[in-house]
Amino acid sequence: MSDTAVAVDAPSTGQKLTAEVLGTFILVFGVIGTAIFAAGFAAGDGNLNVGFLGVALALGLSVVVGAYAFGPVSGGHFNPAVTLGLAVAGRFPWREVIGYIAAQLVGGILASTALLGILATGPLFDIAVFQGASTGYGVLSPGGYGLVSVFLVEVIATAVFLFVILGVTSAGRAASNLAPLAIGLTLTVAALVAIPVSNASFNPARSIATAIYGGADAIGQVWLSIVAPILGAIIAGLIYKLVFDRAAKLSA
Repeated sequence: MSDTAVAVDAPSTGQKLTAEVLGTFILVFGVIGTAIFAAGFAAGDGNLNVGFLGVALALGLSVVVGAYAFGPVSGGHFNPAVTLGLAVAGRFPWREVIGYIAAQLVGGILASTALLGILATGPLFDIAVFQGASTGYGVLSPGGYGLVSVFLVEVIATAVFLFVILGVTSAGRAASNLAPLAIGLTLTVAALVAIPVSNASFNPARSIATAIYGGADAIGQVWLSIVAPILGAIIAGLIYKLVFDRAAKLSA
C-alpha cells in the first residue's frame, strides 16, 4: 500500500473526536441508564432490579460495544483518565489529549442529559436519582465508605484497568481483536469491587456527567472522581513505560 493510500485511509481528527463523543455517550447512557432505571426497579411483590451485578455488566458491555464500534477510529478511550494514562505511557500523542478529553466530556454530558429527558417524562420524575448514580464518599457511597476508602479504590481500580489496556493493546500481542472483550471484562470486575464503595467511576467524564444533575453533594465531591482515576492512570502509565516498555526495548 502506498503512502498516499495510508494517508487517505487514516481517520481525520474530526472522525476521531466524533468517535470519542459517541463512544462516551454509549458508555454513560448504558451504565447510568441501568443504574437509574433498572438497578432499583421493582414491580408488584417481586424485585426485578438488576442490582450491582447488572450495573457492573452494563459498564463492561458498554465499553466492549463502544470499543468494537469506534476503537478502529479513535482507539476507543471514552475516558479522560485513559487518554492521560496512554499519553504518559507514550502510547498516545500529547497534542491530541485536550481534544479527546473535551469530546469525552461532551459525550458524557449529552448522555446524562438524554437520560434526564427520559426520566422527566416518566411517571415518577425525581432528579435525586442522579445523586444515587453519582460517585463519592459518605452520603454518595452505597456502603457508606469514607473519603480515603473511595480515593484508594478509584486509584487502584483505574490503575489495574489501564494496565490491562496497555497490555492487551501492546504491539505483537496475539488475538488483538479480543482486546475490547478483555478490557470490558476487567472493567466489570473492577466495578463489582468498587460499586459498594464509590459507585465505581474510574472515569471523570462519567462522574461529571452525573454530578451536574446530582445536586450539591455530587458537585461538591466530583473532584475526587476526577483526581483519583487520573492519578491511578498516570501511575499505571509510568510503571508500564518504565518497566515493561523498557524491558521490551532491552530484549529487542
